[in-house]
Amino acid sequence: MSADAWLADTRTSYDTVAASYADHLRDAIADEPYLRAVLALFAELVRDAGGGTVADVGCGPGRVTAHLGELGVDALGVDLSPGMIDVARRDHPALRFEVGSMTDLPLADASVAAVLAFWSLIHIPDEAIPGVFAEFHRVTPPGAPLLLGFHLGDETRLKTQGYGGHPMKVHIHLRRPAHVTAWLHDAGFTVEAEFLLDLNQRPPGAVLFARRGR
Repeated sequence: MSADAWLADTRTSYDTVAASYADHLRDAIADEPYLRAVLALFAELVRDAGGGTVADVGCGPGRVTAHLGELGVDALGVDLSPGMIDVARRDHPALRFEVGSMTDLPLADASVAAVLAFWSLIHIPDEAIPGVFAEFHRVTPPGAPLLLGFHLGDETRLKTQGYGGHPMKVHIHLRRPAHVTAWLHDAGFTVEAEFLLDLNQRPPGAVLFARRGR
């Protein structure tokens, strides 16, 4: 599938489910103590690296962006879906949100202090991941923290129905940490920690903390 095709499918799908998605996951972070701990550690790493703006890439309705703000982080949300950005701006009017693709971020070189991609890489096909990680490298300075969250597994699934029963057409890519770590290494990042989450869920989750090299 061409980049134009999967990007268009992802954008349209999340425009369609934006409001119901936001309602469904509104309290998700409050119900997930391990995710809160991961985000608190990330916020600490950002401060230790000197602080600055963090790009929440694939921010959706902005719930993680807002949580980072509550942790004292200057967070900027970026999402492919204009519908999601509209909901994020409605629900979090004090924060900054921009429409943009992680394949071509609307950010200048070395303009953000860190990048977070929390379960937003799941719709990116394997062949596009190196370009996405190159973008994360481009927009951050040396030593910048990076936090990734993704579904753990070895398969790709087609999702045709989303939150609220709305139609969707997105592929969900499940991946192993070792595979993602190799991509990060090739892009100039060093993985510093790996966590597995929700091991009794299907699919479970994985989190990687990494740092941009020189």
